[in-house]
Amino acid sequence: YGMAARCYVWSKLNGWMSDRVREVAEGARLARRAVDLAKGDALALARGGHALAILTGDLDSGIAIVDRALALNPNLAVDWYLSGFLRVFRGEPAVGIEHFARGMRLSPLDPETFRMQGGTAFAHLFAGRFDEASSWAEKSFLDQPTYITASAVMAASNALAGRMEEAHRAAQHLHHLDPQLRVSNLKDWLPIRRPEDFAKLSEGLRMAGLPD
Repeated sequence: YGMAARCYVWSKLNGWMSDRVREVAEGARLARRAVDLAKGDALALARGGHALAILTGDLDSGIAIVDRALALNPNLAVDWYLSGFLRVFRGEPAVGIEHFARGMRLSPLDPETFRMQGGTAFAHLFAGRFDEASSWAEKSFLDQPTYITASAVMAASNALAGRMEEAHRAAQHLHHLDPQLRVSNLKDWLPIRRPEDFAKLSEGLRMAGLPD
């Protein structure tokens, strides 16, 4: 899974593309190419499947590819956390939490632990456990303050739990990280399948002060 494809995913997640349709199509092409070339490479398969799902919104295909990677090598923490995100976005927060936890057990000092913590926070948010969501998001934020997921979940979960001061502070930091992010363009950020999950995120961020 090459650096070019990773850059396309990162730019999509942060709203930096100048020609979104063209760039997303190119990113998806590179992700498919990575999957085709990966064959027995579990890491390349997982990253390619994750990129494809994020870029195209085809969560089912992405999960099927990541599942192939996990069958090839169930001992890679990164594969478990990539699977966790896709499961959460497909509406399976309990499965996502299990996958993030397994990734953290496999690699307790992993440099990307903040991503697993952020994904766990998302899962708890969608499950309606706002205290747990804010706690995990804060852990992720303390490890990596520039991680946009952590600030987004901190803002939304604190707002939905009635902690408005903390919510506003997190929303201000979120705006600093990505001034272009709005409630109206959240659907361009993440492929969240269930309307009720998207509603929690968007309402929480609106309450926290993210512009419409």
